Amino acid sequence: MLVLQAEYSGMEFDEDTPYRMYPPQDRRLSNDIPEPLREAHDEARKCFHAKGYTAVVAMCGRTLEGACELQGVKERTLQKSLDKMKANGLIDGRLAEWADQLRGVRNSAAHFNSDPITRQDAEDSIAFSEALLDYLYVLTARFNAMKMRRVPGSEA
Repeated sequence: MLVLQAEYSGMEFDEDTPYRMYPPQDRRLSNDIPEPLREAHDEARKCFHAKGYTAVVAMCGRTLEGACELQGVKERTLQKSLDKMKANGLIDGRLAEWADQLRGVRNSAAHFNSDPITRQDAEDSIAFSEALLDYLYVLTARFNAMKMRRVPGSEA
């Protein structure tokens, strides 16, 4: 059974994008990611499905702040926290660039201004937040485990 939801938002019927409610279409985050970060990311997804794009970006910013803090990095500003994560080798250059771009969009969402937050901004923010969480908590641990298994003389 497939259940779709489409909400009227002042558009013509065919202009609105339906959302598949069942079976779920969002990828489940790994349990290796701390629960508070999974919850914040899940809330961002819920806001996306409700078309609250500014709220999506704000929640992704909250996820980014939480990831820094749970990695032991809590500077005065998010920018400085991201710089320290890069300097400490917790994130590499490209991921640092993505995180900084996400920080900039988050600033537009978090402060009253005329900067529009689009559906694409929200979708990108979710994707980059998810990539950051996977990198920090899933892929890094998996890579380190593989390196340990590949040490000559170790038992597999």
